[in-house]
Amino acid sequence: MLDKPLDKINRDISPLIDPFGRAISYLRVSLTDRCDFRCVYCMAENMTFLPKSDVLSLEEIETLCSSFINLGTKKIRLTGGEPLVRKNVLTLIKSLGSKIGSGLEELTLTTNGSQLSRFSDQLYNYGVRRVNVSIDTLNPELFKKITRWGDLEKVLNGLKSATKAGLKCKINAVALKGVNENELQSMIEWAHNEGHDFTIIETMPMGEITEDRTDQYLPLSMVRAKLRENFTLTESEYKTGGPARYVKIEETGGRLGFITPLTHNFCESCNRVRLTCTGMLYMCLGQDDSANLRKELQQGKTGIELEEAIREAISRKPKGHDFEISRRASGPAVKRHMSVTGG
Repeated sequence: MLDKPLDKINRDISPLIDPFGRAISYLRVSLTDRCDFRCVYCMAENMTFLPKSDVLSLEEIETLCSSFINLGTKKIRLTGGEPLVRKNVLTLIKSLGSKIGSGLEELTLTTNGSQLSRFSDQLYNYGVRRVNVSIDTLNPELFKKITRWGDLEKVLNGLKSATKAGLKCKINAVALKGVNENELQSMIEWAHNEGHDFTIIETMPMGEITEDRTDQYLPLSMVRAKLRENFTLTESEYKTGGPARYVKIEETGGRLGFITPLTHNFCESCNRVRLTCTGMLYMCLGQDDSANLRKELQQGKTGIELEEAIREAISRKPKGHDFEISRRASGPAVKRHMSVTGG
């Protein structure tokens, strides 16, 4: 008698390797393009969101994630939009969390923090141990201006709830010229005092957002030079599997990450692909080539057939993105918004 189902026999379970020899072990999944904020660098104020019929069901997302895990994915990050505004999202998180230790090593979440007071305990109970929380300023009025709809106090309360639940929190801040550049040092000190890592991100040219991106763009080489005036930055080998390069700040004892897609891209070590809420697999954040995995599901493909479609897509992963602020003026490098691709 056979001990395994037929579709498990002789299955190619070698890891996903792209044309440049990079092992693809990290999947970022956008659960929804919807968000309860309208951050100025991410969305237009009057967004038109996708109809429900265009969005993957939670069951379809689980099926695709399971295929990636079988192909060697070790880390899944759930993003959005704001992932925690997706109805019944905890059922998916619970299911994916149950796979930790059975191929999957880590399930993480990127959030604006607005829903953490509601969900932190359940996130921890279902296997999430780390979350990234986007906070670009600690000035309530400026926070409202940047997010358009956000409430800083609600986010900070959510952060406290997450910490109490046992979640390790990393603060992400987008560096915005003339907006928060003079606040970054004090934000780092605050985050490290609270026990949080801190990462600064260059604004990325994705989607039409009304504002001129060249007005927003602040190169992190300048930020780093300014921080060196008051901080001792020691290079660190610490890695989370993502694109950030870390230093230790001797004065605070905390870690500081830099994500620099424009001034110093991270493409040579890219181990990531992104699955949108519509089932499109983007092999590169800054390129338009994609694979329609929802179509594969609709054609009834599962198991080996679905995995072969994923392998074919990975075989087209480019060497790097096409983000270059000087060549793009105010226009986006790609038309889709970050909320569609997965932040």
